[in-house]
Amino acid sequence: MKSYRKELWFEAPRRRAYFNITPQVEECLRDSGVREGLCLVNAMHITASVFINDDEAGLHADLERWLERLAPEQPHSAYQHNRTGEDNADAHLKRSVMGREVVVAITAGRLDFGPWEQIFYAEFDGLRRKRALVKIVGD
Repeated sequence: MKSYRKELWFEAPRRRAYFNITPQVEECLRDSGVREGLCLVNAMHITASVFINDDEAGLHADLERWLERLAPEQPHSAYQHNRTGEDNADAHLKRSVMGREVVVAITAGRLDFGPWEQIFYAEFDGLRRKRALVKIVGD
């Protein structure tokens, strides 16, 4: 069995951003040489998420509005976590809703997606370098 590991690095230009990382993950898959197996992609920061969905701008805007209604950034004083000197409690909550990782089957050397599925890295507390892990195992 083969095993492959790579970290993908991101620097969001604002507090919240969404990156379609499907091309980078597909490049990792090519580099791994795995034809049949599994691909795990996970955020390595507690205020970021990796998820699968459609790459459609309206959906992303809807997602952003929905998450902001669930866990609004302001007022910072509304969150006990922010009393520790942080200002990112909302980012932790958004990550809890969106999840940490995705696992995609690999079949015949390709990510085995359904229609329109793409992998995204979501940053909820940006403006600094952060990373996601790609781990591929199989034959």
